[in-house]
Amino acid sequence: MFGVSMRTLISPSLAPFSLHLHKPSLFSTALRFSFSINNITPTNSPPSTISTRKLQTKATRVTSSPSSQPLSSSSPGEIHVVVGPMFSGKTTTLLRRILAERETGKRIAIIKSNKDTRYCTESIVTHDGEKYPCWSLPDLSSFKERFGFDDYENRLDVIGIDEAQFFGDLYEFCREAADKEGKTVIVAGLDGDFMRRRFGSVLDLIPIADTVTKLTSRCEVCGKRALFTMRKTEEKETELIGGAEVYMPVCRSHYVCGQNVLETARAVLDSSNNHSVVASSL
Repeated sequence: MFGVSMRTLISPSLAPFSLHLHKPSLFSTALRFSFSINNITPTNSPPSTISTRKLQTKATRVTSSPSSQPLSSSSPGEIHVVVGPMFSGKTTTLLRRILAERETGKRIAIIKSNKDTRYCTESIVTHDGEKYPCWSLPDLSSFKERFGFDDYENRLDVIGIDEAQFFGDLYEFCREAADKEGKTVIVAGLDGDFMRRRFGSVLDLIPIADTVTKLTSRCEVCGKRALFTMRKTEEKETELIGGAEVYMPVCRSHYVCGQNVLETARAVLDSSNNHSVVASSL
């Protein structure tokens, strides 16, 4: 690494400058040695006066430097994460980025969870109706086999993952694909559920991601920037597939107010149902 950097910084025309020195400096001596270990002999350079012991010590330091170690055969890939509430354009952003990669000659594939059956099982579909064929899978670990191990290794550059919050093996798959296999992985998913708690393992990718994009929608109540997803129905389970009939994007103010309204309405409804049960038993 030392020799390479010196060849870049020192012009060949400056090499004879050392002839004017009565005693070689430590810098020029190290420079000549770095040339020698890279099999380069600078012209008009005076003989080195460094001792054999110092030479061996210097050689040890250079060859043991981590930067001098050969690089792996395949360069690491990248991980890009796109998060936000429902109706914020996550799938649209994913699709746009994937198609942009294809325009540059990259070979692409898109995966989505087979739990998402809202529009089409074999395509990712935006809320605006734009679609693109994809692999609908229960988990990411089965993708290589389904795609073909040889095709995965040699004929695939970019992987898009939609509805990423539904994949339990998301972190392991993305880390291996980027770190070990040189793939670019673009992930789109919810970062929080309807209770504003972390959803799946999407947030686990942030420490290993190259970029993280947080999208927003528009609050259905006031039109301001919406960061959260509110559930309109009474179901309590975290995973509930649905569209505008079940969920709505809201700002912070209307999320807090809406949650209070919903909790009050549910309490009144539960109380009414309890009175009905008691009355019917009399």
